[in-house]
Amino acid sequence: MRKAKIERNTKETQIALSWDMDGQGICKGTCGIGFLDHMLQALCVHGGFDIQLSMRGDLEVDCHHSAEDLGIVLGQAFAKALGEKGGIRRYGTACIPMDEALSFCSLDISGRAFLVYEASYENERIGTLDCCMIKEFFRAFAFQAGITLHMKVLYGENDHHKAEALFKAFAHALREAVTETGRGVLSSKGVLE
Repeated sequence: MRKAKIERNTKETQIALSWDMDGQGICKGTCGIGFLDHMLQALCVHGGFDIQLSMRGDLEVDCHHSAEDLGIVLGQAFAKALGEKGGIRRYGTACIPMDEALSFCSLDISGRAFLVYEASYENERIGTLDCCMIKEFFRAFAFQAGITLHMKVLYGENDHHKAEALFKAFAHALREAVTETGRGVLSSKGVLE
């Protein structure tokens, strides 16, 4: 069973999170940032993941610590739930439209953390989420999960649409990459690290 629970408590955030890799697409709980909650919901629905979250953050400061720390904990839970990475497709790619916007994601569950992120937004924030924190969220996830992650908003006008298409592309690529194949580790080295 590919499941994990992670707790992380700092002076800035207190997070308890569980991740079921083979769930029903159910997201419960809140990080306290409305738009990021909406994106977590999209991640679960489009990836077929179940995530349960209990979180408090210093949102009176701003959204930075909460968004980044959530990415850290999600990445840790993903890595723990996936385990040794054997018997999975390893790679995933998706290009997702949302109205006028089109976003792309390609990833490798390689054990080597890397992020390439190309996206520009017209506004400083979407709801109460600073647009600059979307990149920080994905960087935190990629480095804790040990994945190589390439993401790009190809075009669009509405910031909400661009970001949501990006999260949905990430969800579909992640689902493809973790799909079980019944084979061994997909690496000529015999290990993913």
